[in-house]
Amino acid sequence: MLSVNGLNQYYGESHTLRDVDLEVPGCSCTCLMGRNGVGKTTVLKTLMGLLPAASGEIRLEGRPIERHATEVRARAGMGYVPQGREIFPQLTVAENLRIARAALGRRDIPERVHTLFPVLHEMRHRRGGDLSGGQQQQLAIARALCLEPRLLILDEPTEGIQPNVVREIGDVIRRLNKEEGLTVLLVEQKLPFARRVADHFAILDRGQRVAAGRMDELDDELVRAHLTV
Repeated sequence: MLSVNGLNQYYGESHTLRDVDLEVPGCSCTCLMGRNGVGKTTVLKTLMGLLPAASGEIRLEGRPIERHATEVRARAGMGYVPQGREIFPQLTVAENLRIARAALGRRDIPERVHTLFPVLHEMRHRRGGDLSGGQQQQLAIARALCLEPRLLILDEPTEGIQPNVVREIGDVIRRLNKEEGLTVLLVEQKLPFARRVADHFAILDRGQRVAAGRMDELDDELVRAHLTV
């Protein structure tokens, strides 16, 4: 589904991504892992075109997209849920979702969104800024799904979320991936959550990919070397 080869990125003089390679198989869930500040969010923003790639190749279903604008990548099938959610706080839940649908020239809200997140249907007339953190995260995921993506990219979907909603979000990711075949790439710090939802992992350290494989290959040695603080 997604193939990244030799990706480099800079913040001024700082070389933030160093020849990063990443493979996300179709219909899989891949977790990008690493300590704080190693470049995980930078990878996702570069994949979406929100940050420029200095060099390297990004292919979506075999087609190069590294020169495409963010909106072109979104229309090509990439749904993005940023860290911090970034919903529209002054708009209602329904308006947040309809804005995403407008990119497809539609105004309806897909029934699957209400099935996956029934609380959003109950609160469809409430402003996004009045929702709890967990409800805002569900709204951010639902908004991305309104674009009908084939690849869903999530940046720390459990950050600052109460445990019961974390479990609900995990259930939704598993359902989308295992039952509907949606390919998922996520950044996640919580190891139990990552083990529960992901099939594959890739670890970043100081802007470089240092390990990758099936989730059952993520052993204690890798965790100690690259994930524990």
